[in-house]
Amino acid sequence: MDLPVMPPVSPMLAKLVADIPAGMQYEAKWDGFRVIVFRDGDDIEIASRTTKSLTRYFPEVVAAARAELPPRCVLDGEIVIAHDGRLHFEELLERIHPADSRVRTLAERTPASLVGFDLLALGSDSLLDEPQSARREALVAALASAGPPVYTAPATTDQELARTWFDQFEGAGLDGVVAKPLHLPYRPGDRAMFKIKHARTADCVVAGYRFHKSGPVVGSLLLGLHDSEGRLQHVGVCASFPMAKRRALVEELEPLRMDEVAGHPWGDWADEAAHASKRMPGGPSRWSGGKDLSWVPLRPERVCEVAYDHMEGDRFRHTAQFRNWRPDRTPDSCTYAQLEEPVNYDLGELLDG
Repeated sequence: MDLPVMPPVSPMLAKLVADIPAGMQYEAKWDGFRVIVFRDGDDIEIASRTTKSLTRYFPEVVAAARAELPPRCVLDGEIVIAHDGRLHFEELLERIHPADSRVRTLAERTPASLVGFDLLALGSDSLLDEPQSARREALVAALASAGPPVYTAPATTDQELARTWFDQFEGAGLDGVVAKPLHLPYRPGDRAMFKIKHARTADCVVAGYRFHKSGPVVGSLLLGLHDSEGRLQHVGVCASFPMAKRRALVEELEPLRMDEVAGHPWGDWADEAAHASKRMPGGPSRWSGGKDLSWVPLRPERVCEVAYDHMEGDRFRHTAQFRNWRPDRTPDSCTYAQLEEPVNYDLGELLDG
């Protein structure tokens, strides 16, 4: 492979802001695997955000890149799995599997798509120093004849349309809006763009915690919500506490600590079938990279308010943020019914438009 921009390349990133800034290019914030795709003839390399190779996990994207991308190019984009009108991030996670046969079976069953939103090189020319507006024009021209499963990410310079997208696209599983300064060159690894994400709150039962990697202080609180049958389901964690707060939480939660997991709503956490349901908070998996996921059970009697961006199925897609304790709420009042449902939006309308 001999390209004007060669791997490894760290993608340009975005910093979180509260509102959509004026005078920029706006795109949907895709909820998939961020990738940089390098093509030199038949040679294809798909690199992750951390510059690790994802090539072997997406054979259908490799084939699509050979068929639909310009013969020599470097493309910044997102690998997504979309069906039934929305994105499905958990199905992407299933691809990171050691067995090639399993990967290929999943590639046929739930094929992935490539959404391009920036062009770093074309032919023998590097575009890194070109402004965003020029790179966008080059991207649109380069992918003008590309067909599914390769798409050009829709973009606009209309701030009001971007606000509409922000409200509409969540119903298709997208993650917000990204704003890119029009005169910005491509700055690998820098948080030079802006992202605006959905933020909501929920009152959750605190049913346990994990220790922090640094020692016997709280690393994350394990959160639960009651389903329609009254069962407490594990919905995610909240973390990012200052170290002093982590130490204080151990003492604060000590009266609720259970000596053993028997009698806890998640008492079957060690059962393999329970983990297969993806609802249990403990136990290793191939996604955890060997991390210790053991946890301390608590009597599920305390409620906290957390901020979250959106749901992936019936769990928080990302780590939630602790807001405050809610002594005025009872644990049995913390149900899925409180979660705001996004407006439905068919992703096909976006990709096909």
